[in-house]
Amino acid sequence: MSITKQFYRYVSQNVMGMMGISCYIIVDTFFISYVAGANGITVLNLVLPIFNLIFAMGSMVGVGSSIRYSILKAQEKEEAKYYFSNAILSVCIISIPFVLAGLFFPEQLLRIMGGDDVITAMGSGYARTFLMFTPFFMCNHVVSAFVRNDNDPTRAMMGTIGGSLFNIIFDYIFMFPLGMGLTGAALATAASPVCSILICGTHFISKKNEVEFIPKRVSIRRFIESCRLGTAAFIGEMASGITTMVFNFLMLSIAGNIAVAAYGVIANYALIVTAVFNGVSQGAQPLISKCLGLGDDKSVKKLKRMGVQTSIALFVIIYIIIFVGADGLIALFNSEGTKQLAEYAHTGMLIYFAGYVFAGFNIFMTGYFSATQKAMQSFICSILRGIILLVVLAVIFARLFGMNGVWISFPVTEFITSVVCIGILVQERSKIWSTHHQ
Repeated sequence: MSITKQFYRYVSQNVMGMMGISCYIIVDTFFISYVAGANGITVLNLVLPIFNLIFAMGSMVGVGSSIRYSILKAQEKEEAKYYFSNAILSVCIISIPFVLAGLFFPEQLLRIMGGDDVITAMGSGYARTFLMFTPFFMCNHVVSAFVRNDNDPTRAMMGTIGGSLFNIIFDYIFMFPLGMGLTGAALATAASPVCSILICGTHFISKKNEVEFIPKRVSIRRFIESCRLGTAAFIGEMASGITTMVFNFLMLSIAGNIAVAAYGVIANYALIVTAVFNGVSQGAQPLISKCLGLGDDKSVKKLKRMGVQTSIALFVIIYIIIFVGADGLIALFNSEGTKQLAEYAHTGMLIYFAGYVFAGFNIFMTGYFSATQKAMQSFICSILRGIILLVVLAVIFARLFGMNGVWISFPVTEFITSVVCIGILVQERSKIWSTHHQ
């Protein structure tokens, strides 16, 4: 199979899988808005950063470990076989504090995130339930990443979509026929990675499997190497959580809970769009890492070019949908027909999503830097867009322009980051040119 065909196979299947995750989040939000109204969306939005931290840590270890596995396997080095078990055991240890937090103080966590008495009472059961399942969320990231890097992107996609469908079906069952409310939604969400792991796990008993689980004490060296290469995945996931947390506090100070609910609508659609671009980045990663391990620089460059072109094309399609259908998309989550919520969200969507012309490029490039073992470049671009620029600009623009300033901070952040990414690429090209002409 040509590298072009492999690229579109891996990317299309990974985008579909990531879209599956996003769809269950959207359905989850829709059901919650129907059952609990704007307060329910506010609960979901306040716990979203905790979700993001769990996903970010699982993704960092899973993606980073699978990159090392893929490169070392292509080079036929025995070291490759130890990375899967090291990743699984590492995330199980990391998940312990989250489980303890769910058991003993979910209410305090909600208050820290900005919840008042009403929101805390409503959301404590939700927070407790999903925190208890943290090991499964993290292990799911590891399993799917290794299955994808072990030449089985189809099964990784099936696992992701299977878990998402499970969540959607049991969301309905738990929340409506059984009347379990927000706790039922959390239970369905928490059980979905178990379903995904079981589907992806069938790869390990197939003939094409080359991944081994070797019971051995956790290697700190392998863990650090994995985290170093998984930094882009970590900050990419955390960027959403940090954005949500900062925006929540700014929105609360500007216009109260109704503004947070409006941002909650946008944040959920932003999860879908971000998932699409993450799908392109993570889908291309196994191929880029494999070609790098084989020393096939020509294919690495071709994959980079196709990744950027695909990201731009997807942005055009997505923004047309947002521009034409914003009101209808907002209405799905505005079950009470709140006029102010609709007005805030409409303006926000048009401004916020314009930033994805740059964000799509940035997400792919940070993944590309990680896949080619350029951890520092990946870290710089990730930390700029995910934390430093966004937080500073959001606070400044909120003071200058109110709510519109909060929305504008995202496109400006992504634009500046894309300039930095291009600068890194130009610098690398000039280094290669000078080396060849010495």
